[in-house]
Amino acid sequence: MNVIDCTLARHGDAILAILNEAILHSTALYEYAPRTAASMPGWFEARHSRGYPVLGIEDDAGVLLGFASYGVFRGFAAFKYTVEHSLYVHSAQRGRGVGEALLRSLIERARQQQLHVLVGCLDADNAASIALHRKLGFVPAGTLTQAGYKFGRWLDLALWQLTLDTPAQPYDDTMQP
Repeated sequence: MNVIDCTLARHGDAILAILNEAILHSTALYEYAPRTAASMPGWFEARHSRGYPVLGIEDDAGVLLGFASYGVFRGFAAFKYTVEHSLYVHSAQRGRGVGEALLRSLIERARQQQLHVLVGCLDADNAASIALHRKLGFVPAGTLTQAGYKFGRWLDLALWQLTLDTPAQPYDDTMQP
C-alpha cells in the first residue's frame, strides 16, 4: 500500500465514488443525496487553501483504496489548532489495514503542521471506526444523542479526540504586538 497526496485530477472521481457509497449505504456520513462531480473542486479547494492534506492509499495498480483528510473544526480563530478529520475506505477494502494506515498518516501530517487536536465525529454505532480511533489513542469527548436521522432512525454522534503535543509554541492572536 502506498500513501499518496491526492489530487482532484487523478483522484476526484474515486473519492466521489467512495463518498457516495458511504452516503447511500451507511451512516458514516449524515447525508441523504449523493454528491456531484461539480462539488469536488470546492471540496479540494477548502482543504488545499489552508494547506490541509487529502491523503490516499493506492494499490500497486494505482487504484484508490481509501482516503483521509481534515478540515476546519469551527470557523473561529481560537480553534486554529483543532481540525475535524474524515476517513473513508472503499467498501471492498475494509478490514485490511487501509483505514489504520490512513489515520496514522493523517496524525503524522497534523503533527508536522503543528496542530493540537484532531476531532472525529463518528456514528455511535460504528464499532469498527470507534475501535480504530481507540487503538490510535483517541478518547471519547462526548455524544450528541439523536443528532441525525437517517434510514428511518435517530443516530447518535460520538465525538472522539486525539490531543497532540504540538504546536511547539502556540500563540494567541490577541496577544501579538
